Amino acid sequence: MSDQREAIRSNAKYLRNVRPIDPEEICEYVEGSPHPAVVRQQLREDAAALGLLERDDGTFVPVGDDPVTPLHGPVERLPADYERRLEDLLADRYGPNWNEGPSGDLLRSTIRRFKADYLEGRPVEYDDDAAAGYAIYHLPGYYAAVQYALDDLAERGLLGRNLRVLDIGAGVGGPALGLCDYLPDDALLEYHAIEPSAAADVLEELLGATGRNVHATVHRTTAEAFDPAEAVGAGGDAGDEFDPTAPDDGFDLVLACNVLSELDEPAAVARSLLETLAPDGTFLAMAPADKNTSIELREVERRLEGERLWDRDELPVEADDEDDAPVHRRGEVTVYGPAVRLWPGAIPSDRGWSFDVRPDLEIPGFQRRLDEAASADDAHDPGEFVNVDVQFSYSLLRLDGRRRIDMALETSEWAKMAEMDRHVTNRIDLVAAKLSRSLTGDGSDANGGGGRGDSGSANPLFKISDGSEAVDHYAVVTNETALNRPLLEADYGDVCSFEGTLALWNDDEEAYNLVVDEETIVDRIA
Repeated sequence: MSDQREAIRSNAKYLRNVRPIDPEEICEYVEGSPHPAVVRQQLREDAAALGLLERDDGTFVPVGDDPVTPLHGPVERLPADYERRLEDLLADRYGPNWNEGPSGDLLRSTIRRFKADYLEGRPVEYDDDAAAGYAIYHLPGYYAAVQYALDDLAERGLLGRNLRVLDIGAGVGGPALGLCDYLPDDALLEYHAIEPSAAADVLEELLGATGRNVHATVHRTTAEAFDPAEAVGAGGDAGDEFDPTAPDDGFDLVLACNVLSELDEPAAVARSLLETLAPDGTFLAMAPADKNTSIELREVERRLEGERLWDRDELPVEADDEDDAPVHRRGEVTVYGPAVRLWPGAIPSDRGWSFDVRPDLEIPGFQRRLDEAASADDAHDPGEFVNVDVQFSYSLLRLDGRRRIDMALETSEWAKMAEMDRHVTNRIDLVAAKLSRSLTGDGSDANGGGGRGDSGSANPLFKISDGSEAVDHYAVVTNETALNRPLLEADYGDVCSFEGTLALWNDDEEAYNLVVDEETIVDRIA
């Protein structure tokens, strides 16, 4: 470290507790009187480690410690700045008429190919063309989905304004851009992306459209090969090396969005990521809403739940040599949400297919242009290259024992889903979380989003869970009343009490149906 750089840091550390840091002032106190532009650039490079925000007037101030507030409405569209960036990239690669002629045909065939590969469970290779097609087709939906998942943390005041983030398998940047836009202007984001493929080129281009207080680094390596110590300067004061096992280091948020299903050992990789969390940090895993990836996400969640990570002060008794033992921060992996654990000691073993659905986005211009340019002789269905659905599965894991919904039920008051066979054909009282929108797609869910299901029922149908079930449970509304409408109005993940619901077994679906009718009272539990 140069003496000049250290002098700039020392002055910044002193002044941040006194007044806004002005590069033109600091240059007077540094030997050699460097130009203010040099001082400003060095402050920008060290801003994340120093906890400094750059303001519009060019001065720097400490980032606040108030938590981020949740969304105040639905995500409506991918912002125009990102649209322009992506279209500029496409024009640079394929020419100004990228959506037409041979280049348009190439992109459309590429999208068709990776969609088919995904549906067949084949690995997707991300070369330049696949990365461009992926950005066109998937960027908007992933941009929106991550913001809805972050709401679960922000609603409980668990998302700070000074964030250190690790994004594994960052792809073309949908979750990254969504995170950047979710944070307010007075937030400081140190963002590390892990992306080994050609998608990293798209990611870096789009990150260039983010704000001045987003400090991004793209590591072009795999999740398995990444060493968190490479995130130098991420912890403590500027110049300190990042130690993910130190009590005060670690990432505040680790993202694994749409990547676990592509790994050979997803649970092992996820466990290693949990070891990089700060003591009060969160691991957010996301997956598409389709059956296979959604179920796999829940399997990883359940495999990790209850695992204990150790530090040197509290090693397992069987560790023979403390000097050689691994050093991990202490904490037990806890499912924060949206899945619930309402019965002490119980973990569900049903198939775990649970996903959220949010309102569709506006169609981005680049999707519309690619779709409309399909030639007349192409086997093309209008809208084939438009993807504005926001449907996703997600899991939030923590090491501090926090849960989004923290309650412990007793069988003296409520029926337990693990014992539902005892209650078939009886009216019962139970408490459960709503873990889907209406699966019949009838629009009855008051919070938007159609569904997808195979029940064949015309009645509103919702997956519900109390965290103890071995098979799927669904609440089916056969007669809507003012007393049971709270089920329709409840958001994804909300916990409701059901009084007088009729328990039935559905042979066709091999699941339990909890009938909600005129005799049922449903209340949302805060």
